[in-house]
Amino acid sequence: MQYINLGQSGLKVSRLCLGCMSYGDPARLPQPWSLNAEASRPFFRAALESGINFFDTANIYSGGSSEEFTGRALNDMARRDEIVVATKAFFPWKNSPNAGFLSRKALLQSINDSLSRLGMEYVDLYQIHRFDHETPVEETMEALHDIVKAGKARYIGASSMEAWRFAKMQHVAERNGWTRFISMQPQYNLLYREEEREMLPLCTDQGVGVIPWSPMARGRLTRDWSESSNRTQNDTFARQMYLNAEEQDRKVVEVVARIAENHGVPRAHVALAWLLAKPAVTAPIIGATKLTHLATAIDALDFSLSDEEIAALETPYVPHPVDGVVPPLSDEPLTITPPRR
Repeated sequence: MQYINLGQSGLKVSRLCLGCMSYGDPARLPQPWSLNAEASRPFFRAALESGINFFDTANIYSGGSSEEFTGRALNDMARRDEIVVATKAFFPWKNSPNAGFLSRKALLQSINDSLSRLGMEYVDLYQIHRFDHETPVEETMEALHDIVKAGKARYIGASSMEAWRFAKMQHVAERNGWTRFISMQPQYNLLYREEEREMLPLCTDQGVGVIPWSPMARGRLTRDWSESSNRTQNDTFARQMYLNAEEQDRKVVEVVARIAENHGVPRAHVALAWLLAKPAVTAPIIGATKLTHLATAIDALDFSLSDEEIAALETPYVPHPVDGVVPPLSDEPLTITPPRR
């Protein structure tokens, strides 16, 4: 396994991060395809045995049960000082005022709840799952700083938002002597490259690690366009995310298939090799509901693409509508959809 510093911090993480959204109680929304506690444990064992030390979950995944399963498995299988555990907060965990978003009250409650479910005294990386348009940036950044100083998180990170908002949050933290984000978790893959416009250059310039979610575009990069899976049939977000440029996306998938066939490797090797060739990318967050998914992703670390192959993969791409960013709230009653990652 390869290891790399996360941004300009001293925190070393494996080149792949195991995303734990697929592990949780399938009866608890919004992930009906998730694997229960018993079925998920072999994935943590296999990841650890391969050298993966980086695990990402969130308080909203499967109603909090993803954190529970992740914590139980890792506490049983690994030394706490040898693993890097990341979780996230933002989306409401119940239909009640202050139960969600990024106010001081919500964040202090969220971190305590997450630590309780994980069965841990701290998380290594505490991330805001989206940008909160209703809470002053100063309030959010000071609360995150206090969480770090209280020893409940070692570092902080952020996820999908506009680049200028991320820059503003970093500036507010620096201006006040508070903890700055060391990582950004955006959607980034061969079918969604809008982050190349502003977010990735910003992260590179500021020394922020990038840990992309959905590196396989919800599986679309790993199979023929006409094929589906249990997840795609039940994941409403997957059906919505890649409809705006379907014909052009299909061309990208065809190039992935051709290059994979030429090399005699799974298509996932091609999709991951393209991501890992990007200097801004630290560790893609891989999802796995079959042990072969995990093994394939790990094997992809030894595969690389030529400059000509990278150009062929990128040529068919067309601009896509911005996706994964929570828009400013209107005057209508608040409604927040569950997270995509």
